Parts: sequence; structure tokens; C-alpha cells
Amino acid sequence: MADTGKKQVPLRLSAKLYEAIAAWAEDDFRSINGQIEYLLTECVKQRKKNGKYVSDTIDEPLELDIK
Repeated sequence: MADTGKKQVPLRLSAKLYEAIAAWAEDDFRSINGQIEYLLTECVKQRKKNGKYVSDTIDEPLELDIK
């Protein structure tokens, strides 16, 4: 098997979060794995852009129903 330079990472997600990412991936014409990689890449770019590891509002509760 050729080394593609990518690492495999086991990831556990709640069923609701998985379903939300799967729907989003379908909307963006990506695989679920591709969508997760895209989202993580965008987060890293944003961190590099503003120099912060987390957002200013990290302690505010999210209004997401993905548990």
C-alpha cells in the first residue's frame, strides 16, 4: 500500500453529529471523511489567520441539537 502522506485517525461521533455531517457532506458533494477533513482544514486556516487556538466565545453554550 502506497503512503499518501495522510494519517488514519479513529474518531467517535454521536449519531446526531454524524448524521448532520453526512447531510452537510451530501450538500457539498463530498464524502463524510472528505467533509470532516475540509472542516478541520478550515478551522486550522482560521486559527493561523487570527492567531488564536479557540474563538473568543468558546465558553458560550452552543445552540446545536446534535447530542
